[in-house]
Amino acid sequence: MEGQELPCVLIDCIGGKHGVYEDHAEFLKERFCLITMKEYLENKNFLGKKIRAIYMWYHRPVINEELLQSLPNLKIVASSGVGIDHLDLNLLSSYGVKVSNTPFIVSTDTADLGMALMLASSRRLVEGHQMAISPDTEYFPANWLGAEVSGATLGIIGMGTIGYKVAERAKAFEMKILYHNRKQRNKEEEHAVGATYCKKIDDLLQQADFVMLAVNLTPQTHKLIGKRELQLMKPTAILINISRGLVVDQDALVEALQNKVIKAAALDVTYPEPLPRDHPLLKLKNVIITPHIGSATMKTRHLMKENMTESIQAGLAGLPIPNEVLL
Repeated sequence: MEGQELPCVLIDCIGGKHGVYEDHAEFLKERFCLITMKEYLENKNFLGKKIRAIYMWYHRPVINEELLQSLPNLKIVASSGVGIDHLDLNLLSSYGVKVSNTPFIVSTDTADLGMALMLASSRRLVEGHQMAISPDTEYFPANWLGAEVSGATLGIIGMGTIGYKVAERAKAFEMKILYHNRKQRNKEEEHAVGATYCKKIDDLLQQADFVMLAVNLTPQTHKLIGKRELQLMKPTAILINISRGLVVDQDALVEALQNKVIKAAALDVTYPEPLPRDHPLLKLKNVIITPHIGSATMKTRHLMKENMTESIQAGLAGLPIPNEVLL
């Protein structure tokens, strides 16, 4: 692109807690003229007309109508990850702005983490680690037991790309696999992983030893798992959430865990993130919480960067956009 002016792309910042990784920024600078939010806010009138795309790294920068009104030549928002609940698609569409995400790139790592959480919670790995390193431990009790995973029943709620990859992994553990989804998978896909469709979510909840949430957050899935659903689960069941925190009614979950309505929970997502330091979930021994790391591997983040770059380049060139999010 020698001799050509690079297209201007808005980012939140470079480095720090929430910014684009510094090595990613070097890659992006070879292809775009990066403008940080700080630079944009200091010179809105000039830079606003030059910005043609937004590189949205983990929900930043925040996009609202005020920002859209100041970016008359904006063509595309490339958002990292699979979730789009942080974006107002109708608003963006009304401004003629297209949206892309990176759904397939994150699915393998997120499924891996789902299995890791299931194993860690069932075998009580965090509690075991704390016992093993505690200065007060004098012996390991023989009656300190976990629950078996192999041969158990796994209920997957949300059988999209991530849910299906979880099923592929669970098959290797000889698990009985149930799933609930808006649409039933075809018979070949079901047979490949040995999965049985539950049209009613209640049927899945009543049978599963492990319930794994892998749905997108939508108005229909907001607090999909509440007090009623938790009471349908076995008292020995474990809830695993690798989707979004708001898919679960957290107050109902705290109550269910405290009262032994279910055995345990393993959560990669909460609301908010992080939880307030005095939140009751942080005080329960039968809960494992990880800091929303479903896609947090070096390879996946590298692929996300490349995919977002391709989407922006395609959008600006008027070509089909990889992983375009449609209304």
